Formats: sequence, C-alpha cells, structure tokens
Amino acid sequence: MIERLDHVNLRTADVPRLVQFYVDVLELRAGPRPPFDFPGAWLYAGERPVVHVVGLPIAGAASQPEPGATPPAQAQLPLRLDHFAFSARGLPEFHARLTALGVAHRTSRQPGTDVPIVNLHDCDGNRLHVDFPDG
Repeated sequence: MIERLDHVNLRTADVPRLVQFYVDVLELRAGPRPPFDFPGAWLYAGERPVVHVVGLPIAGAASQPEPGATPPAQAQLPLRLDHFAFSARGLPEFHARLTALGVAHRTSRQPGTDVPIVNLHDCDGNRLHVDFPDG
C-alpha cells in the first residue's frame, strides 16, 4: 500500500550549484546520503531527504574517462528528472500484483541501509521506484 511520495531525483552537471539553489530557494538542507558510487547530494525537508541530486560529468571536462575506457553508467544519462519514488508497505503483495499485471520490475537494496527498492517504469516510460523501509 502506497503511503506517500518519497522524493524526486534530479541529474545535474553541477552538484554544488543545484544544491545551493534548493538550499536558498526552498530552504532545504544537505544531509546524510548512502555511499553510492557516483557524486551527488541528498536535500532534506525536516528529517526527510526529499530531493536527491545526482552528479553527471560535463562533456569535455577533465574528469572524463580515458579514450576507450567504459564510462560509468551515470555518465551516459541526460540532465533531467530521473525518477520519483513512493514509500510503501507490503512488499510481497506488491511483487505479486506486479507479476499478475505483467509489469517488468527489478528489486534491489539501497546501499548502506538495506531498504528494499522495487524499480519499474510506467506506460510512458517514466521511471519510478517504491521503497519498502519495513522490509
């Protein structure tokens, strides 16, 4: 059962600039973030991380991989809204419903927290994930 919208995820070539925008304009604050293998920040409203910022390399920047090297998966993504997320209860029932409806999905665990996350796409191709903090 969906309980609430959890967060939005934004891609940017300039993490500090985007973070400062949300701090200044919405009065969010930067806070703890799991140990992902890509740059970014989590911005909090009260005790909840409601905006997740993902850093992408700027085309032609010195931090680009050597010629012929495989770039990290995040580097291949365009700047835009990445996904939205819900917090929910009832992981087994949710898996059963997705399977019954034939909705493709992937379940993983958030690094550092072990929270189960179900990733899927809507019928227009928008990515969403559903977090199950109670496992």
